[in-house]
Amino acid sequence: MNSDSEFVQRADTAVYETEEPVLYAVADGIASLTLNRPTVNNAQNSQMTYALDDAFRRAVNDDEVKVIVLRGNGKHFSAGHDIGTPGRDINKSFDRAHLWWDHTNKPGGEYLYAREQEVYLGMCRRWREVPKPTIAMVQGACIAGGLMLAWVCDLIVASDDAFFQDPVVRMGIPGVEYFAHPYELNPRIAKEFLFTGDRMSAGRAYQMGMVNRLFARDELEAGTYALAAAIAKQPRMGLALTKQAINHVEDLQGKRTAMDAVFAWHHFAHSHNELLSGDKLGGYDAKGMAEANKAAAGERG
Repeated sequence: MNSDSEFVQRADTAVYETEEPVLYAVADGIASLTLNRPTVNNAQNSQMTYALDDAFRRAVNDDEVKVIVLRGNGKHFSAGHDIGTPGRDINKSFDRAHLWWDHTNKPGGEYLYAREQEVYLGMCRRWREVPKPTIAMVQGACIAGGLMLAWVCDLIVASDDAFFQDPVVRMGIPGVEYFAHPYELNPRIAKEFLFTGDRMSAGRAYQMGMVNRLFARDELEAGTYALAAAIAKQPRMGLALTKQAINHVEDLQGKRTAMDAVFAWHHFAHSHNELLSGDKLGGYDAKGMAEANKAAAGERG
């Protein structure tokens, strides 16, 4: 029998803690998109990802909006992809935003490959191309999938106690799906960042050029919105064309084609893990990754 016809039945056991995983508000020409799963450190499930996609579209369609601020509710910006909360909805079907087929009944490596083309690589690329300026306001942890959300934004503003981390090499995986590491950081620094999985302080991220501005935690919101207000004074079309120009230069430097290649290696790693251990994530779940991160941070002081 052709393996393409061997569909799989997977149970959807997700239980959501909120019906509003993304909050949306507009004031003074600035749209605020707020990740709203604070009890799980704004881990990204599909419910949140599709809601965020809807919120970006809403902000683009609103002629009163000049600038978009992406922020997180609670202590942390985002702890990354949801790999272990009750709301992990990896087996739930959604109305898809791209022309990839539904992943939920697909066998083998096709399962995650199709899903992540949709909710990670595809959506992040579209959010990067939003024609209005976007600012990520980062406090606390910005880990793995959280990096993707910050990196698609045009500017990153962070609290001085924030940190950035991509520890997924621990799973045998070469970085998160939206692989922008050597474009956000010097390639040698990107290797260190991934090889060690260490936390990068907001101060060092600022020195590397990944963060635009630093503020004390209690000044972060005011500083971010002051920057957004200054940008909002510029003409809409001038901002859109400037953004297109700089994104185009990045793509000429190979960003898009490099990301395509690494996405394939990422999914080879998932399949390799499953062949060796029966688990696509190398035996890690959210709790295991959090414990390993804390232990590593403690060892390094």
